[in-house]
Amino acid sequence: MAIEKVRAYFETLGMQERILEFPVSSATVELAAAALGCEGARIAKTLSFLVEGHAALIVAAGDARIDNGKFKAQFGTKAKMLAPEQVETLVGHAVGGVCPFAVNEGTAVYLDVSLKRFETVFPACGSANSAIELTVPELAQYSHFLSWVDVCKGWAEPGNG
Repeated sequence: MAIEKVRAYFETLGMQERILEFPVSSATVELAAAALGCEGARIAKTLSFLVEGHAALIVAAGDARIDNGKFKAQFGTKAKMLAPEQVETLVGHAVGGVCPFAVNEGTAVYLDVSLKRFETVFPACGSANSAIELTVPELAQYSHFLSWVDVCKGWAEPGNG
């Protein structure tokens, strides 16, 4: 089970006790926000795309949506989400629990700038009823991301929306 892989990963960092598990689903931004009692924007959703034949994960704020033009400018290809059956095979986590931790080798992780406006965010931990609260620098460190990207729309900087 993917949450066990994520738990083992955070155990190596002495952080496994920070993983939160819920008696309800947290598989969508809305459900995760309800389970956590926080605003949906602070849910760090992980979106799975196919880029050059490999899985590419974009971790973005819960209120952000992929901007197809920005995505194509960044990656040189149209934004094509993985089919649910491809996600577990290529990434190592099932839809609803996809996260940037303990992913399959060859999976690229990118963090969208929509996350930078928050002190802490809540990414999933490999299951449809888990999360972990991390500072944005911790998310960057523990996700082993390749780079920050600006591929989303629909979110606002504090004070601008």
